[in-house]
Amino acid sequence: MIVDVDGLSAFASEGGQPFLPSKPTVVFVHGVGMDHTVWGQQTRYMAHHGFNVLAVDLPGHGKTGGVGLTSVEDMADWLNRFLKAAGVEPAILVGHSMGTLVALEAAARNPTGVRALALCGTSAKMGVHPVLLDAAEANQILAPELMSAWGHGPRAHKGGNIASGVWLVGGAVRLLERAAPGLIARELLACADYKGAVDAAAKVAVPVLVLGGRYDKMTPMKAAASIIGVLADVREHVIPEAGHMMMLEAQAETRKVLHGFCTKVCAA
Repeated sequence: MIVDVDGLSAFASEGGQPFLPSKPTVVFVHGVGMDHTVWGQQTRYMAHHGFNVLAVDLPGHGKTGGVGLTSVEDMADWLNRFLKAAGVEPAILVGHSMGTLVALEAAARNPTGVRALALCGTSAKMGVHPVLLDAAEANQILAPELMSAWGHGPRAHKGGNIASGVWLVGGAVRLLERAAPGLIARELLACADYKGAVDAAAKVAVPVLVLGGRYDKMTPMKAAASIIGVLADVREHVIPEAGHMMMLEAQAETRKVLHGFCTKVCAA
């Protein structure tokens, strides 16, 4: 699907199925430097099992025009404008890493536009290692390499991709190195500068799933405790064999948990 947001074309993958107004809609939001492709297994499954799917490319990512935004608040406002332009309110928002902050802030600012939230790899504070930030600001390949190495658990470093012959960590590096110059640095800073996660969570009344990976070094589940503590309706799930990139490392379990959560939300 391509919709006009702020005079620019915004792209979202539909998971291989046409959009049907009669179905509930799940909107997937990627993390720093990435795009809709990281959700490939989840979007295809959800699209073939009862849901409309829109895996969005944020501005300056993938097939969406413009340049990357410089704050989580601006990204959240953009996402809400996307939901309105696409005609999918209320939607279930599923975010990963930076995308969890964007989804959380969007829900706090637009309570009638969001039906539920799933936060995959979230944290109240997302600090940035100075070595990573320096590499990102210099547009060095070291930045994608560090993000990919830290973002995957032990199993993914050895293999584990359901696509034969494709290495998860190497694939992530290839995706991140396609980011426009300066984009990763801007978004890392946006995450580090964002202080509103707990306040936003306190305003969210809809059901929320917090999904984490046992080996997540970047946003361990304990880092989400202050968010979880103020949510009105929350459930938690830890994937035992995954790190921060659970939707790639544990594709089947991630899609199963997300589908189960979304199904229960829509049945309530």
